[in-house]
Amino acid sequence: MKTRAAVLYGTNQPFQVEEIELDEPKEREVLVHLVATGMCHSDWHFVTGDHPVHYPMVVGHEGAGIVERVGPGVTEVKPGDHVLVTFIPPCGRCRWCSTGLTFLCDRGAGATLGPQLDGTYRMHTKDGQDIGQFAYISTFSEWTVCPVDAVVRVDDDLPLDKICLASCCVPTGFGAAINRAEVRPGDTVAIFGIGGVGINAVQGAAAAGAAKVIAVDLLDYKLEMAEEMGATHTINNSREDPVERILELTNGVGADKTIVTIDVVRPEHVGMAYRATRKAGRTVVVGLAPVDEDHIDVPPSDLVLLGKEVV
Repeated sequence: MKTRAAVLYGTNQPFQVEEIELDEPKEREVLVHLVATGMCHSDWHFVTGDHPVHYPMVVGHEGAGIVERVGPGVTEVKPGDHVLVTFIPPCGRCRWCSTGLTFLCDRGAGATLGPQLDGTYRMHTKDGQDIGQFAYISTFSEWTVCPVDAVVRVDDDLPLDKICLASCCVPTGFGAAINRAEVRPGDTVAIFGIGGVGINAVQGAAAAGAAKVIAVDLLDYKLEMAEEMGATHTINNSREDPVERILELTNGVGADKTIVTIDVVRPEHVGMAYRATRKAGRTVVVGLAPVDEDHIDVPPSDLVLLGKEVV
């Protein structure tokens, strides 16, 4: 069949919206009509080359749609089901999946390579060139074929143009606060970078019972939204030093947990959050750094002498 998709042909090239060929679903695969997709900054990393992929590629990884057809062996969903299309389908069998770390599933190693799990392609240009599917899904397309393990059934009454964000930025931010930072009632938590992921980290920290939720960003309108979503304090770091302000708000102790959700993470961003973290506190890095960044601004001696963690 044919579908329209935004194809990325190389680093720093514009998306080409064009008609491409899409194969039928094979064993344990489904054909999904995508109704809505978000654009995560991770997708933009593939444009800039911060995280190269094998081109050509259709990226996009937070989508929602309706199952059109299913391949052999699929029993989990049926045509007409509303689904989320999720990032990296967990196998459920590798060491990481079997210990609850599904986000580290070994299948993730092939996310940027392009072919499906069986090593073949489902998307092709009009002249027959294979097109890769980022994370096996490619939500920047009107239709996609993906592993059934990559879809999650949702209630039909949920608006697909809203629920698509639950494929990535909502659980990433919320989960960073709940699962990685392990925010506890009474904690002070600082979130650096209030984008789609950061705003959900704010909500996660508030939901976990943090006494102080401190949002840090350069833009006032994002800080205002953070206050609506549960932030108790905001810091515009274009006007004041966030580390000094966080220490002031905590009587010189520092935040129990800091979460870095900046879109392009640099060494100094991690260092800033780390300096704002108390002794025996935890800094959680969520945003992606360019692949050529090979260090962070963290004094190794602090890890021992102050008992701080960076995860």
